[in-house]
Amino acid sequence: MSDSKVSKKLLIDTKGKRVLFAEAGKDCVDFLFHILTLPVATIITLLKTQGMVGSLPNLFQSLETLNDTFIQPNQKKDTYLKPISPVSSSSSVPLLASTAAQIQKNFYRCTCNYNRVSDDPRATCPSCHRALSTTVTYVAPPAVVEAWEDGGLVKGVVTYMVMDDLEIKPMSTISSITMLNKFNVKDVGALEEKVVYLGMDEAVKLLKTSLQSNKVLTDVFL
Repeated sequence: MSDSKVSKKLLIDTKGKRVLFAEAGKDCVDFLFHILTLPVATIITLLKTQGMVGSLPNLFQSLETLNDTFIQPNQKKDTYLKPISPVSSSSSVPLLASTAAQIQKNFYRCTCNYNRVSDDPRATCPSCHRALSTTVTYVAPPAVVEAWEDGGLVKGVVTYMVMDDLEIKPMSTISSITMLNKFNVKDVGALEEKVVYLGMDEAVKLLKTSLQSNKVLTDVFL
């Protein structure tokens, strides 16, 4: 697991016990937008340990446990169970690079001296003609993080406002005042700033909460 973390500053209404909005930079906003590119199977894999509700985990497990006998010879279950995000620039978002590294890949080799390798256990060694059935665990390389100015989706010269329901917009003094009026904040002294860090644990919680709540920042960080 990567130690990469991104930070954002929360503006908290201590009386209402809620996050009004967060002040975030490019790195955090890139991560949030890249959630939209994650395939459903990848989301299920990431949320397994979080107790994901609904029927999609059952659909995932059905394919995972389905015997290869029932799979077309030109198809692989991993195409559906471990799909690759269509956004090739995900390496520029540290947390997404971390999530990709966590998804296990397996390769299989033969027991003969030629050490033939395949990603399909049904493959046959051309030397000894036995199935490549010995599992070899794939180890992902260290994530290569591009410079923020060059990678990701949004520009880095702007500070962004992330609302409690994950609505994102460029931040300005006027937009901040507008938000305070919208939430009917009368006592400015009740407002508190808090810097939080978004690592892998928080990222997975945020992903899960975003599927269940419209008070994501409050539910995750308070």
